[in-house]
Amino acid sequence: MTLIKSISGIRGTIGGCTGDTLNPLDIVKFTTAYATFIGGKRIVVGRDGRISGPMVRDVVCGTLVGMGYEVIDIGLATTPTTELAVRWHEADGGIIITASHNPTQWNALKLLNREGEFLTAADGAEVLAIADKEDFVYAPVEKLGHVIKDDTMNQRHVQSVLDLKLVDVEAIKTRKFRVCADTINSVGGIILPELFKALGVDFEILNSECTGQFAHNPEPLEKNLQGIMDKMRQGGFDLGIVVDPDVDRLAFICEDGKMFGEEYTLVSVADYVLAHTTGNTVSNLSSTRALRDVTEKHGGKYTAAAVGEVNVTTKMKEVGAVIGGEGNGGVIYPESHYGRDALVGIGLFLSSLAQKGMKASELRRTFPDYQIAKNRIDLTPETDVDAILVKVKEMFASDNEAVVNDIDGVKIDFPDKWVHLRKSNTEPIIRVYSEAQTMEEADQLGKKLMQVVYDMQ
Repeated sequence: MTLIKSISGIRGTIGGCTGDTLNPLDIVKFTTAYATFIGGKRIVVGRDGRISGPMVRDVVCGTLVGMGYEVIDIGLATTPTTELAVRWHEADGGIIITASHNPTQWNALKLLNREGEFLTAADGAEVLAIADKEDFVYAPVEKLGHVIKDDTMNQRHVQSVLDLKLVDVEAIKTRKFRVCADTINSVGGIILPELFKALGVDFEILNSECTGQFAHNPEPLEKNLQGIMDKMRQGGFDLGIVVDPDVDRLAFICEDGKMFGEEYTLVSVADYVLAHTTGNTVSNLSSTRALRDVTEKHGGKYTAAAVGEVNVTTKMKEVGAVIGGEGNGGVIYPESHYGRDALVGIGLFLSSLAQKGMKASELRRTFPDYQIAKNRIDLTPETDVDAILVKVKEMFASDNEAVVNDIDGVKIDFPDKWVHLRKSNTEPIIRVYSEAQTMEEADQLGKKLMQVVYDMQ
């Protein structure tokens, strides 16, 4: 069993001992610490479809009421819906109950500020410090808070996508798309049909019931998506669409059943946005170089940020990026809000396909073709990650062709490839991402670094 406390929130497996898992006592502690830090009057709470969601929501909402807060419970909602709801309700913050792409036994509390954005590193650290002190003060009976239910946020989120200038609703309706979507038995099965109907898109949903019983590993990677890929190969669809349980990650499948490439979700949307809007882009260090190439083609400047949504959004604001995100299928479009949003990504991608009159496979061939290998190493309690990173840096210190970046783990950039090794913020693993012209070369580079870790464990 695992409990991970980080600046972005608290995440863990359900059940087990206090202090080691995500259980009611720890949920109360961290919710109280967050509410103490926020120091306001109103907090929005939304959750994905996980089995443990109702239990976690009841504990979170009850704790916030005990702190004297007005709680806006928006029910089953995507992560971007909850982020937007904080702004729309003029709340002081928000808590998203979701473990994103993690398996069903996991859940988490993701913490938002009054802008509906994730807490900064400094703010997150302060919340953790408050939790460690456990010096909490709750409201007297006459000042207890209360819960207000609001089931209108999904509809408002869909409308906000339709209202975006670059979402060409008429062109999408005219194209008469037929799509197949896998919503992994979570909240995507509730909101995506509403988006498709509003866009005039004919659709079929796989794993549509929001039961929390995920039909397969919920991370939207090719190895987990054979069901929808087989469905696409049978023909009859223009596009396959895959989201994770909280609908902030987005992957596409071409009409022939082949992956569009999770890394190319952001690349394709950015290419469309930059064709209509002059500006810069940002993605994290573990994302494909193709975004840099596309950005420079349109006359903009590309900047890399440390991994983590708040790091990307902070850098986007610094450089005035008009589009950004992460290579895991996370599209951040400031015209909507500073958060990964699969609905926004779908609207922009369909607009691009409709305006260009292309098939998804044809659009994919217009972009630089890089291959990225995504590997992972499970950590043991004895693993000394810092020592491993030092060892990796030493390996390439004398290589004149290598540029070493250590703002987030260690990334080694070569003229024609790169490899990035870092400890995950959300799982007890080391991620090893590598990119080259061929998958064989990318995987070989990643495996070389992985062997260093194995030798030190």
